[in-house]
Amino acid sequence: MSELETARVRLQAVRDETLRRIAELEREFAGIVASAAEGSSGGDDEHDPEGATIAFERQHIAALLAQARSRLAAIEAASRKLEGGSYFRCDVCGEPIGAERLAARPAALTCVRCAARNT
Repeated sequence: MSELETARVRLQAVRDETLRRIAELEREFAGIVASAAEGSSGGDDEHDPEGATIAFERQHIAALLAQARSRLAAIEAASRKLEGGSYFRCDVCGEPIGAERLAARPAALTCVRCAARNT
C-alpha cells in the first residue's frame, strides 16, 4: 500500500471513530437534557439537590462534544490537504510533517517544530 493510500485509510478510520464518538455524545447529551426536563424540579437545577451534578454533566458532555467536532473539522481539513497534494507538508513552514507524527496524529496540519511553537 502506498504512503498516500495508508494516509487515506488512517484518516478514514479516525473520521469514522470521531463520527461514532459524536453520535454517542449527542445521545448522552440528549438523555441528560430529557432527564433534567422530566425531573421533579422541572429542569430547575438551582433548586434540585442533584442540580449541580446535572448541570456539571451537561456542560462536561457539551465540552467533549465541542472537542470531538473540532477534531472532525481537523480531520476534514487534513483530508482536503491529502486530496490537494499537500498532506505531508506543514501548513506553517512548508517542511515535511514527518511519517511518525502523521502515524500518531493523522489529522496533524503542522510539523512538530511548528506545533511546539504554538503551544
